[in-house]
Amino acid sequence: MRLTSVLTVCALLSLVACGPPTFVAEVKGETSVPGDPTGISTVLDAFPAIGSFSSIDFDQNQDFQNQGVSKEQVSSAKLKSLQLKILTPADQDFSFLDSLEFYAKAGDREVLVAQKKNIASLGLKAPNPVLELDLTGAELQPFLTAPSMSIGVRGKGRKPSKEVRLQADVKLAVEVRL
Repeated sequence: MRLTSVLTVCALLSLVACGPPTFVAEVKGETSVPGDPTGISTVLDAFPAIGSFSSIDFDQNQDFQNQGVSKEQVSSAKLKSLQLKILTPADQDFSFLDSLEFYAKAGDREVLVAQKKNIASLGLKAPNPVLELDLTGAELQPFLTAPSMSIGVRGKGRKPSKEVRLQADVKLAVEVRL
């Protein structure tokens, strides 16, 4: 009788562990924030678009191809992380930014996926600091399975004294239907 109980528990645990297959898909892009060498604190009220974050087709994504998965097989997708790194100049920090918001867009649908407020007060120092954004937990499956998806960004702050080149790194936790 004891062996039967142990086998039953093992069988139940194996069923719980057998969830849908998941993998991480990554999208990277770069942008440049124009500088204002005059030293006047010019308002930054529009954040430049990030290259490769528009018209994303996940059937063309290398991580999807490596898994042998098409976007139609996605049952769930959520951000796992979103980071922004200053590439150049090496002595630049994030003190020029106040807030950032990232949105997933497909057609006329849009959802907030990540944000960060009070960035200048975080004390992220040069060289090449990395800003980790706060995730909203939004479900992205309808966006990934659309004909194309974009990730837009809105930001506020002040223009830096020199042009700043940034790299954005988005990691998605993707769950696939069996």
